[in-house]
Amino acid sequence: MRIHHHSRSIHDRNPQGALSCGAWLTLSIDFSSDNSETPHLYWCDNSGIRVLPMEQNNGRASVSLAMPSMAQRAGYCFCWFRDGQTFFYGGSSGEGHCSDKPELFGVTVYDASFSTPEWFRHAVVYQIFPDRFYCSDQEAFLQRAEEYRSTGRSITVHQDWNEEPLYLPHAGAKFYQPDDYFGGDLEGIRQKLPYLASLGVTCLYLNPIFAAHSNHRYNTADYMNIDPLLGTNEDFSKLAAEAKEHGIRIVLDGVFSHTGDDSIYFDHFQRYGNGAFDSKDSPYYSWYRFRSYPNDYECWWNFRSLPDVEEMTPSYQDFIQGEFGVLRTWLRRGASGWRLDVADELPDAFIQGIRRAVKYQDPDSILLGEVWEDCSTKLGPEGRRGYCNGDNLDSSMNYPFLRAARNFFLGKANAYELSDTLQILRENYPRPFFEACLNLIGSHDIGRAISAYSGAPDSETTSREEQIAFSPSESDLVRAKKRYAASIALMIALPGVPCIYYGDEAGQTGLRDPFNRKTYPWGNEDQELIKEVSKLLHIRTDDPVLLNGRLRMGAVGEDLFAVIRYTDDDVTVILVNRSDREQLAVTVPSLLFEGPDGQIPVPLAGCYTAENGETFSAGLSISVPVPPCGYRILKKDKPE
Repeated sequence: MRIHHHSRSIHDRNPQGALSCGAWLTLSIDFSSDNSETPHLYWCDNSGIRVLPMEQNNGRASVSLAMPSMAQRAGYCFCWFRDGQTFFYGGSSGEGHCSDKPELFGVTVYDASFSTPEWFRHAVVYQIFPDRFYCSDQEAFLQRAEEYRSTGRSITVHQDWNEEPLYLPHAGAKFYQPDDYFGGDLEGIRQKLPYLASLGVTCLYLNPIFAAHSNHRYNTADYMNIDPLLGTNEDFSKLAAEAKEHGIRIVLDGVFSHTGDDSIYFDHFQRYGNGAFDSKDSPYYSWYRFRSYPNDYECWWNFRSLPDVEEMTPSYQDFIQGEFGVLRTWLRRGASGWRLDVADELPDAFIQGIRRAVKYQDPDSILLGEVWEDCSTKLGPEGRRGYCNGDNLDSSMNYPFLRAARNFFLGKANAYELSDTLQILRENYPRPFFEACLNLIGSHDIGRAISAYSGAPDSETTSREEQIAFSPSESDLVRAKKRYAASIALMIALPGVPCIYYGDEAGQTGLRDPFNRKTYPWGNEDQELIKEVSKLLHIRTDDPVLLNGRLRMGAVGEDLFAVIRYTDDDVTVILVNRSDREQLAVTVPSLLFEGPDGQIPVPLAGCYTAENGETFSAGLSISVPVPPCGYRILKKDKPE
């Protein structure tokens, strides 16, 4: 018997990838048997299981069917019957295999009206942890810090911008307290807009900026006002307006699964009056889940300083989503979208309400979610999450890309494994979602990329004392920066939105929180790395093929990965090499067949100029030496 199906080949599955509701899908399989078996399609969706006959022709069987009318995750495999037994051929993605039970290839079905903002799909994002980016006025900051201290709250002020963040509990304290500040503020970000624009940035993602009582500000105290240590509401509007003049938009961090205990809404310490902890008559009482009032309440990951909210409480929904609620107010004040903290801890119905609110206020706004896994298959207590349905998130932070890229450049996964991860995301995500993924190499929740690429220990299993003691050699740092630049080259080559974590482009290091939240190294930047990253980001935004072109990608060796972006008459090829030696990358487009563009010819033949000025010629393939821990970007020359 011969049987074969590849879910990422348009020869076997047409159209490729996620499909809109009602779209037609043709599934095919090579099937030849010495016996009289005939293949059937085994289809499963929310309506149940169907076994459909397939048309056979010269060892090939096919069937077409319409997708369900409701967004969901469907699946299929193939089956045949012999001697009263049922046999199956299926898998999860890519090539299938025979088994004695159904294993389903997945099909994401989404709302046909789903779209994402073009400005964001073409953006370059720069993520800023506000306290650590730039202090506009040290004396003004010290005065604000004294005003903060006068409220009776704890604050530690760093006198030296280049000091390490605090990482141990205060003397006599049991737990570390994130109450040390360097004085970064909104005015500081505004003053650095020319730098950000020169880097190629077109969108800022700001970690929380609302009033809170920690340097990370994920314990919101007042959603309607900027934290006084960062500035004022007017400072935000001024920043947003001036950023727009530089072609830069702003996305805010929304923390809606919990608040701070020291907040207007909970008021554990009776600083504000009328909080849920104060009285059951508080207008905020129904927002929280008290098990035994007032001291026993549900908390985020059992941190008592972060009381969970009941998101579906009508008054809380109105406060967040209403006409004069948090979301729409800050969009009116100049924001262009929201990133939802711990989106997997928010009910789908709540996220849908958020989407309606932000799109009503500004149809061109963006709604991202913090989801660390594949968004199409993520499960919650209520079952499969609806992130990719088209009435939920626009897209997410692409941590699967981050892990795959880092593992590749660190030698923990080869190019074939990198390809598999990226192809699966492409297969599973609706195209508007896939093209709006926030592609990351670093963030505030994971160790700095350059430290990771320097051989840093796993910060998940390493004490803070060991983390701060890690000191890579100069040669390790040089190699790490090459790996980082090659990661950026890979990131700009792919669909999705490149995102730079502040200071990474300047060579900043550090392991996990709080070391990944060190200050931007003003005055000590790696200017060569900044120059290289800026060059790469501008290549991205200046090349229409990288923004809108078709895509072929895949391994061209264990250490080499190729991305081909192309139109009918234009081609850009990007190659990355993870190894410590120069390698010849021989790229044959016909072998990179996976995905929706697998049968659309690549007009490869012609002359190419690399980013370093070297020239190459191509026919049916192109052969290019790629430097160690490096990349090559080849642009097809235009005919004169």
